[in-house]
Amino acid sequence: MVEEMLAPRGIVVSHETVRRWGLRFGREIANRIRDRCLARGDKWHMDDVVLTIAGRKHYLWRAADQEGFALDVLVQSRRDRKAAKRLLRKLLKRRGHATRVMVTDKLKSNTAAKKDLKLGGEHRQHKGLNNRAENSHQPTRRRERQMKRFKSPRHAQRFLFIHDPTPNLFHFPRNQLTAADYRAARTQAFGNWAETAGARLAA
Repeated sequence: MVEEMLAPRGIVVSHETVRRWGLRFGREIANRIRDRCLARGDKWHMDDVVLTIAGRKHYLWRAADQEGFALDVLVQSRRDRKAAKRLLRKLLKRRGHATRVMVTDKLKSNTAAKKDLKLGGEHRQHKGLNNRAENSHQPTRRRERQMKRFKSPRHAQRFLFIHDPTPNLFHFPRNQLTAADYRAARTQAFGNWAETAGARLAA
């Protein structure tokens, strides 16, 4: 896709060149987007889904707020207390504080991790309440099919860490906006993307 976008400008690049750009600059752009698009919600919806990588079962842990903003991702080989604690620690480090409400399914590892970290706040455990986190896995499933599965846990973690924040730039409640307001918000989002991705990057 990037090759096609650059072609009308007379710029010819190979797929391998684009891949190397992603490896070199993707993390920095992703961090800039995370800093720019701070989640507005005060609830953390946490969920995990199975990924098959190189024939082995892994678990993709993901957190989103109640507005659907992607907060963080973590690929782990286990679905236990230790994995849940790692995700919570990542969230605490980036957010700087605990959430008011944590929403999960009934996996006991989440309760144990919250207790180990001595986090306050309410913990709601009900599968029907956790649609935000479950829905956030859908784009990953599409990417997984397009890429014919991830090659390694490290590859999956790097790819998802880089790509997950981008939709946050374009995340606004379309059903609550007039057509004119939606177009204005979309234009602003593209401007934010151009500013974020087009700013000087570390060589």
